[in-house]
Amino acid sequence: MTSPLPATPALSSSLPSVASADPAAAQVHAAHGYVGDISPQLACQWWQGGDAVLVDVRSDAERAWVGFVPGALALTWKQWPDMALNPTFDAQLLAAVPAGKKVVMLCRSGVRSMAAAQRATELGLEAYNILEGFEGDLDAQAQRGHTGGWRFHGLPWRQG
Repeated sequence: MTSPLPATPALSSSLPSVASADPAAAQVHAAHGYVGDISPQLACQWWQGGDAVLVDVRSDAERAWVGFVPGALALTWKQWPDMALNPTFDAQLLAAVPAGKKVVMLCRSGVRSMAAAQRATELGLEAYNILEGFEGDLDAQAQRGHTGGWRFHGLPWRQG
């Protein structure tokens, strides 16, 4: 991984705020280190509308075994089994996100994608974390996929 770049404070001043007239901006929840957290539905709307690049930061194994979003950029943040940071993440992300596009980060439950959104922001991108992730939180039986997440909300995905 390349050495960290300084954050770009000027970026945040040009981004939508909750007080904006844009209804989508009201759906952005403030976050530390990146623009904000958004629902899977809003992320899908932006992505399908061409306003954002959807980046799935889960491991290759997770996408293969659990499911994936067709058309999303598969760019692992940490690789299984040792969960080491992907040394090419920065370069691949910058190459894949056109100027002026938002980037929405997706992981299993919304934790790794927060770190990836922070890194994307450090790289100068307008980055968001997708709340609930692909599978959502654990339910009472310690299983995912029943209480939230990209799949739970019926958004585009495939398995296999």
